[in-house]
Amino acid sequence: MKRSMQVFVVLLMLGLAGHSQQPAADGPPKPPSPEERLKHVTEKFNHELGLNATQQEKLAAAYKNFFAGMEKLRQKEGKPQPPPPPPPPPADKEAVDKLVKARDAQVKAVLTAAQFEKYTALEKTMRPPGPGQKPPPGDRKN
Repeated sequence: MKRSMQVFVVLLMLGLAGHSQQPAADGPPKPPSPEERLKHVTEKFNHELGLNATQQEKLAAAYKNFFAGMEKLRQKEGKPQPPPPPPPPPADKEAVDKLVKARDAQVKAVLTAAQFEKYTALEKTMRPPGPGQKPPPGDRKN
């Protein structure tokens, strides 16, 4: 009886160890879709900035336009760039900068001065880290 209990415990442990192994990943993780990014951004800004309904709608519209423009830039020639995207070439960097300025102008028109100051600080923490960089403080995933 004691021997069968030991065998049962060993088999149970082996089964749990085998079951807890994660399956092999098929390459790098997929980047979030524009809709998922929009949801994440709007939730974070709504929570942190205390936006009213009108501000929420206008901020979401500004980011929706921004993410749509960025998606178009990433999918030039019909091929999405692999994550993480490399720094854009100078011509694309100008287009990205133009999109960022347009988005920030829309956001600035919606927010109060205090909210916009908080927004600029939050926006910097939400950028993905570049190659070889650590994530910004407070944005680490456990």
